[in-house]
Amino acid sequence: MHIPQPTRGGIRAQGGATLSPDPRAATGLDRFNAAPRDLTEAALLTCCGSRRWAERVAAHRPYPDPDSLLAASDEACYDLAPAEVDEALAEESFSPHPLVGARGPGTLAAHTALRAAHAEYERRFRHAFVICLDGYREDELLDQVLAGIRTRLGNDEDEERAVTADELRRLIRGRLARLVASHP
Repeated sequence: MHIPQPTRGGIRAQGGATLSPDPRAATGLDRFNAAPRDLTEAALLTCCGSRRWAERVAAHRPYPDPDSLLAASDEACYDLAPAEVDEALAEESFSPHPLVGARGPGTLAAHTALRAAHAEYERRFRHAFVICLDGYREDELLDQVLAGIRTRLGNDEDEERAVTADELRRLIRGRLARLVASHP
């Protein structure tokens, strides 16, 4: 099973590994359910850097369908202790990557503003800024990140902790769905 690299800060990366020697043998979810636990946990850690989350999701296999897997992931996310959320956030990139779809006039200035906003966010909240960009077109990504970070810089620490945990959960859902997607 091909494992996509995790989305860091809402930006997808390419690359991966294999859970099954014959990826044509079954659907992605079937391979996920049948893979050895250590490989499954390693694959899950590409979706979320919390070891407890990965262990919990792996332990509850087999999943009858992708929705059951995503529901179990959500439940495991909601149950993470603050230190475990910190562990997951520590695996997220601290440096903003250029957004693939960002082109045209003003892009350089927007990326400069984004780097400054990331630096301020990380100084203030002491962790990487995470935002789920699933569902947005490439040409909308930069605007969404800039708007999100500007808005969230106005949050107090407790409010931002809750928003961050929810954005992280949404990122994990997208990564996990891609991880177990069926491949021909």
